[in-house]
Amino acid sequence: MNLRPETVPTHALSDLTNRLVPSPRMPVLFVGHGNPMNALADNSFTREWERVGAGLPSAQAIVVISAHWLTPGGTHITDAPRNPIIYDFGGFPDELYRVQYETHGDERVARILAEHLVEYEARLDSQWGLDHGTWSVLKFLAPAPQVPVLQISIDYSMPLPRLYELFGRLRDLRRRGVVFIGSGNIVHALNRVRWGGGPAWDWAQEFDAQTADALATRDVAKLVDPYRTWSAARIAVPTDDHYRPMVAALGLLEPDEEIGFFNTEIDMGSVGMRSFITAA
Repeated sequence: MNLRPETVPTHALSDLTNRLVPSPRMPVLFVGHGNPMNALADNSFTREWERVGAGLPSAQAIVVISAHWLTPGGTHITDAPRNPIIYDFGGFPDELYRVQYETHGDERVARILAEHLVEYEARLDSQWGLDHGTWSVLKFLAPAPQVPVLQISIDYSMPLPRLYELFGRLRDLRRRGVVFIGSGNIVHALNRVRWGGGPAWDWAQEFDAQTADALATRDVAKLVDPYRTWSAARIAVPTDDHYRPMVAALGLLEPDEEIGFFNTEIDMGSVGMRSFITAA
């Protein structure tokens, strides 16, 4: 069932802030998730996810913005008590469709998120689960989470500057125990993938380096307008669905924060695995 935030009774909203208590500032991550087969792999990417996950502080909730939940014209937030696994891909080995990742949601946390996005008429959604942009990385970052896991969808019709502003509305929840994770790929050109492996294309390396410099210096104006900023963007980001979770994560950063990169490689020639986490 989908609910507009304003349908939540006023007396119920007054109790919501008790669900998430004040905390030290939680980190923001952007994770390049890449090939779904990483979910079954022991490789340099998954080992780095495990390392980063082991260093995360104790959270009260984990909220993921995945490239694989696009809702043009609106923003949705999962609120089901249990999160089903979504195998949103085809043509992979049977083993990948047997991966399990047991988590629970929390309607109260979902309503807190929705209340912060009331201007955008965010809707609660009990039909979605966890898509592979979420579970394929969380199974390494947070193998057995004891806290709620939720997803927020991406409004695919929203201009990138406005998407950046939207996720900025959630920034204060980082001081109430919420770890936010964007999951996508900055360089994502599946039409140029070297399926048998091979070096990164020159334009992929160029765009990866340009966006990394802009991220390091927090040049938001460039990052939210990549097609006008960088000539390589049209090839490296033919569609921006996987780029958008990075913009969402960028919006969640506070002005004084620095980030650190990990998994900086480009996989299969044209899938950038570059990821970042806020510095402690």
